[in-house]
Amino acid sequence: MACPYATNYSRGVSFIDMNDDDEAQEGVNKVEMGFGHTYTKYLQLDKLLSAQTLQSELNGQRVDDEHLFIVVHQSHELWFKQILFDIDIVRRLLNNPIVDETKSLRIVSGLDRTVRIFTLLVDQIAILDTMSPLDFVDFRKYLTPASGFQSLQFRLLENKIGVRLERRIKYNAQHYKNVFDDEDKEALLESERSPSLLILIQNWLERTPGLKPSDENDEGFWPKYERAVRQFLDDMYESANQESHSEEVRQQLLAEYYKTKESFATILDSRQHEGQIKMGNRLLSHDAMKGALMIYFYRDMPRFSVPYQILTYLMDIDSLFTKWRYNHVLLVQRMLGSKQGTGGSSGYMYLRTTVSDRYKVFLDLFNLSTWLIPREYIPSLSPRMVKTLSEHSNLSASLTSESDLSLNLKDV
Repeated sequence: MACPYATNYSRGVSFIDMNDDDEAQEGVNKVEMGFGHTYTKYLQLDKLLSAQTLQSELNGQRVDDEHLFIVVHQSHELWFKQILFDIDIVRRLLNNPIVDETKSLRIVSGLDRTVRIFTLLVDQIAILDTMSPLDFVDFRKYLTPASGFQSLQFRLLENKIGVRLERRIKYNAQHYKNVFDDEDKEALLESERSPSLLILIQNWLERTPGLKPSDENDEGFWPKYERAVRQFLDDMYESANQESHSEEVRQQLLAEYYKTKESFATILDSRQHEGQIKMGNRLLSHDAMKGALMIYFYRDMPRFSVPYQILTYLMDIDSLFTKWRYNHVLLVQRMLGSKQGTGGSSGYMYLRTTVSDRYKVFLDLFNLSTWLIPREYIPSLSPRMVKTLSEHSNLSASLTSESDLSLNLKDV
C-alpha cells in the first residue's frame, strides 16, 4: 500500500497527498434529493433580510447609516426574544414550592446565557458610535414617532426580571403602558401579574436549608450570626479604644465602629429592615436576605455552590443591564445632544434618570457585602448541618418528582 504522505526531503517539508482531500469530499447532495428545508428556508431569510426598509430611501434622500441603525435595533429585538425565552424557563423551574436540583444546571445555564447575551448587547450598541451624528440627523426625521420606549419585549423583560412599577421613571409624566395598543397592554399586564424572577428568587432564598432550626439541638443560622456580629463589633470597639498613638486616629476608629454598628442594626433588626423596604432602599424580604447571607458564608459547601453561582449571575445581569442603559445614554447624548426624543420624551435627560439603583432589581445582593464579617468570626456549622450541606439532594429541600415540575410557560 502506498503511503498517503509524500515527503520532499530536499526541502525537509512534508505534505498530505491532495487526492485524499478530493476523496473526503464525496457525499450526497440532500438539497437535490429534496430532504427537509434548505438553510434559507429554515431561517426564513427571505423575511429576515427583506425587513430593512430605509425610510430615507423611500423619501428620495437615502442615508446609508439608516441601514446600520435598523439592523442593530432588529438584532436587539431578536436577542431580547432569546433572553425572554430563557428567563421564562428559569422562572418556570423556580416557580415551585421545592426546586428540583436535577434542574439546577438548566437554571444556571439559562442565567449564564442571559449574561453572555447582555455582554454582547453592551458591546453591540457601541457599533452605533460608528454612525455620524450628522447622518443620523438626516434620517431621524423619518423615525418620528417611533422610539425605543415602544419596545414591547424590552418592557416585558424588565417586568419579568422584576423592575417594579413604583420604581419606574415617568415617561412624559405618563404610565409606561400608554404608548402601547390594547393587545400589547394585556401582555404587559400579564407580565406584571405573574411572579417575577425577583419574587421567585426571594421565595427560593427564604427556604435556604439550615436557615431555620431543624430540631431542638440546632438553633439555625441566624442566632449564631447575630452572636458572631456582636463579637465582631465588640472586638472592633475594644481595638479602637486601645489605640494609644493618636487621639485623632482613635476617634476615627470609633466613628467607623459606630457607623458599622448602625449598619448591622438595619439587617439584624427585622423592623428596621421592613422600614428600609418601605422607603424603597431594599426589595428582598428579611428571611430572603438571611438565606443569601448564609449562602455567601458557606458557599464552599457542595449544597451551596450552585446557589452561589445563581446569585452571582443575577448580579451580573443587573450590572450588564445597567451598563447597557449607560451606553445607550451616552449614545443618545452624542447623537442628539439635548434634543427631544423621537417619541416625545426629553431624550438624554429622561434616559439619564434610568441609570440608577431604581432600576437595579437585585440591588440587595450587591449590598450583602455590607454585612459580611471576617472569616474568623463566621459561626461553625453543626455536624448535622455539615452533613446536610455536603449532600447534593436539592436546592431547597428534598427532591421533587419530574411530574411536579411539568409546568408550561403560560403557567409562570
